[in-house]
Amino acid sequence: MLQIDSDACFDAESSSRETKKRRALARREEAATPQKSSEIQPFPHWAKGGSGALDNPCNAQFFAGAGLALLDQILRAGAGGAEPAFAGCLRQRLALKAAATCARLARPREDDAAALRDAEHLSGGGVETSPAGRVHRLWRHFAQRPVRFDAATLSLAIEHLEAPSAVDAERLAEAFRQTVASADNPLAAAERASEAAMSYLAAVPAIDAEFFALWLADVALAQKLGWQAPVPLLATVIAHPVLRREPNGRRPRPGDCDWSNALAGAYALAAREAVDLAVPLSRQTQKLFDATPKLRAKGAERVIEMLLADDCVTPARVAKRAKLSDRAARRLFDRLIELGAVRELSGRANFRLYGL
Repeated sequence: MLQIDSDACFDAESSSRETKKRRALARREEAATPQKSSEIQPFPHWAKGGSGALDNPCNAQFFAGAGLALLDQILRAGAGGAEPAFAGCLRQRLALKAAATCARLARPREDDAAALRDAEHLSGGGVETSPAGRVHRLWRHFAQRPVRFDAATLSLAIEHLEAPSAVDAERLAEAFRQTVASADNPLAAAERASEAAMSYLAAVPAIDAEFFALWLADVALAQKLGWQAPVPLLATVIAHPVLRREPNGRRPRPGDCDWSNALAGAYALAAREAVDLAVPLSRQTQKLFDATPKLRAKGAERVIEMLLADDCVTPARVAKRAKLSDRAARRLFDRLIELGAVRELSGRANFRLYGL
């Protein structure tokens, strides 16, 4: 009896070891199998339009629809219709661009994109930042999660702009829900939501209300298109010269008499630039996947996830999240640079930033 029990115990232990070996082998084989990034085609020439194409309202609507359809296709290009691996990085790059544009509109001498990037990634989370930095955080925060028209979400967005706390978030939320629900297409939803924002936030400084309206338009658009999270679009191009209207060359603002046409033209331009950004990101992502099996650091997989999810990362942040030493993190990035998988974005010898 004892012999039988002993043999059974031995067999169980042996089986357990064999199971662990098979699982370990499967993990190694999976790691050795190159992942594939979604191959993104360049923006087609026919969808760009020629010089002055966005001046005509019908053309603006057409090119906006074409551009958003192409961007929608990219955001569903992952396995099973999921988002591609680089979607997080795409959104955060656009968030930085949106914040830099808003900074120039509010204060012409405000920090540029590089300074905003440094302020966000080198200062650490939760640290007080500049007005432009808070706008950057507005887009960063809401570009990485589903957004709903509820009081908590709107209150947090208004807080990023340091708007008066007297704003009735519950009333705003209900009004925006009805506004978006009544719109029969994504562009109409974005238009109505942004115009409503300017009306409801009349007590807020005009420039801050405008930033909120631009953000809200992207939220409404994303909800109507069924995207997982908003994509910063409208604010990235709102100051573009091609959108200025004669005779005074004034940039378009929510609530203008021709805001509907201006918004369509802006989304046409923004979608095109977003697709143009997605093309090199998809290629760089594939280089990152190709380099992954060549990495020896134990926390490499976590680092890959961080690079794909954000505009950039620091070695210090990577060391903390991936449980690496500072030296190991720096060596890992040196190896990734050597393999052409990432780029150094700061151009400095110290306090470097790395991204796709």
